[in-house]
Amino acid sequence: MAIELVPIPLPPSADTSKFVDFGREVKGVNPGVLTPGEFKEVQDALYKHDVLLFRNVTLTAEQQYALVKAFDPKSEAYGHGNNKTGENKKSILHPDLRTIPRQPQVQVIGNGTIYNHEGLAEATLKHPSHTTFHKSRVSDEDEAKGITRFYRWHQDAALYDLAPPKVTALYGISVPQGPHQMCRYDDGTGDELSVPLGTTAFVSGKTMFDILPPELKSLAVRSKVKFAPHCFVWMAPAHAHSTGLKMETEGLELPWDELPPWEESKIVVLPVLWKNPGTGNLHFEVAPCGAAELFIDALPPGAKREGALYPDGAHITDLKETRELLYKIQRPGIAPNLVYPHDWREKDLVLFHNRGVTHTVVGAFKKDQIRTFHQCNLAASDFPTGPNEDDVKKWA
Repeated sequence: MAIELVPIPLPPSADTSKFVDFGREVKGVNPGVLTPGEFKEVQDALYKHDVLLFRNVTLTAEQQYALVKAFDPKSEAYGHGNNKTGENKKSILHPDLRTIPRQPQVQVIGNGTIYNHEGLAEATLKHPSHTTFHKSRVSDEDEAKGITRFYRWHQDAALYDLAPPKVTALYGISVPQGPHQMCRYDDGTGDELSVPLGTTAFVSGKTMFDILPPELKSLAVRSKVKFAPHCFVWMAPAHAHSTGLKMETEGLELPWDELPPWEESKIVVLPVLWKNPGTGNLHFEVAPCGAAELFIDALPPGAKREGALYPDGAHITDLKETRELLYKIQRPGIAPNLVYPHDWREKDLVLFHNRGVTHTVVGAFKKDQIRTFHQCNLAASDFPTGPNEDDVKKWA
């Protein structure tokens, strides 16, 4: 049976005109045992559509690792390193991950206490919640009514030393069912989005770039972002904005001289636009909560200066200014009609182009709702490619 690609089911809130190429359900193939020809078709489909869904899949940890590694055969370590928290329990990632002992590149994530799972005698999993990370939170009364928020928009990446993974595979094993929740943005816009319980929400980095006005496209094509070393430790004492799309600037970040040991040469500076290796499209890809500074190149010779932002270039070191500028660019891209909230079923495998989408955990579970997922991504063997000279000429 040949591989079949069908559009993923979109929620009523989605603007279908913005999802023409985004997301496909893959039928007729077992992702755990792909032939070379089948893998090539899957690889091409992923770079074209960014999110692939496989239903009713039986997948071992070894098969999940092999599938992810096939996209980048030189990669080996888990995306945050095999110790994944920099040996520091202050990292915001620390409560969320448990490693499968025999396959350390695959993590167990979810909610509740599980027993005798993949070599783990007992593991207590914690579903990340806005209630412990945002500056404000929904009231207990609203939470009881099913009101929730996005947690933290990001790409899977350590953002220090290691290159961002190319692909992430998320595999649902135990998936609690319940009524939809209402995700509120709580940013004064009135925006809200009906989401399945415990959804993973995705937005397209290509769409995020495509919808920008010319002056912000020009800025994006000329910009690079510098991330704080060990940024998940750095941001741990601070608070996120209600949308999960930026950190509030209150001076609460851990001083760099109090972070785990770090080296200047390992600090990550990345273009804000990443080029899709399959399509050549530019995707706006910034994990804004870890951003510390911005580098903006001057306009190229002959470019129109009228209306241009930072036409002579800039190095923005003010943390609040960095955050506000990134937020201004990214916020339109998480509008409710541009978000795909996946409705998880047991044995769903979602394979996503980690360098093409931005995603977030959403929602909240009760303690007795046991959720078990396997997650795999691998620190890439190279860093993302940014805009080339022709891209700069076209957009700047």
